[in-house]
Amino acid sequence: MPGAARCPSGSWHDGWVRHVAIGDTQLGLPWGPGLQAGGGVVSVPGVPGAVVFVRKRRARHYILRLRDDGVVSVTVPWRGSRAEAERFLKARREWIARERHRREVAASSRRGPWRDGTLVPLRGVDLPLDVAPVGGRIRVTLGDESLSVAPLEYANLRARVEAHLRRLAARELPLRLSELAGAHGFEVKAVGVRNQRTRWGSCSPSGRISLNWRLIQLPPAVCDYVLLHELTHLRHLDHSARFWRELARLCPNHAEARRWLRTSKLLAC
Repeated sequence: MPGAARCPSGSWHDGWVRHVAIGDTQLGLPWGPGLQAGGGVVSVPGVPGAVVFVRKRRARHYILRLRDDGVVSVTVPWRGSRAEAERFLKARREWIARERHRREVAASSRRGPWRDGTLVPLRGVDLPLDVAPVGGRIRVTLGDESLSVAPLEYANLRARVEAHLRRLAARELPLRLSELAGAHGFEVKAVGVRNQRTRWGSCSPSGRISLNWRLIQLPPAVCDYVLLHELTHLRHLDHSARFWRELARLCPNHAEARRWLRTSKLLAC
């Protein structure tokens, strides 16, 4: 799963569990601030690309990030060592390669038109658009989903494919929200699926939940986290300690989901 990687000083674990406080009742992106710049850019044998080591007094774990400029940033605990930081870095070379590839795919989708072979995420999987002529029209297939478009629309299929995904999200997301609400004893007054540009979801004081249609593109576990996040606001309309305790009870994998969301570029597409 893409995201930041961390390790407590002196041991080796996957995942990232830094707690980030959110200042309002809506789930926004990106999730929390990025690392502060610092340290000099260096080259580490066996690790492609530039690397920067940043020592932080309050850091308790080694944290690996891939910055937007392509530089690999390693946060080092105040009492950690450069040698241990390099071992941590080298042990995660496959993660770096996967993350670079994922970002290249996302950037390619943003830059160019969507045509045959373009990768489009759906339920957490990057699927290629499959285009084939059928009669006088064109059939576009994305995994189990398909739609028919006019030949003139082939130059860029993005608008038609996204419109189809929005309709799919409008059907599936409210149903999944209702399932989770019933399983955990929530009563949802109203739900809407919108084209939000900066947020995955929100919950109003009146109890109305709004969901971003792009949730249909996320891995199911991450999508469920966002839905549970907004459902929890029905009981705690803030991001207090009580809110986070309740959410942790409902969604034990919330740290991994936040890690995935923090590095997602879907809302920038």
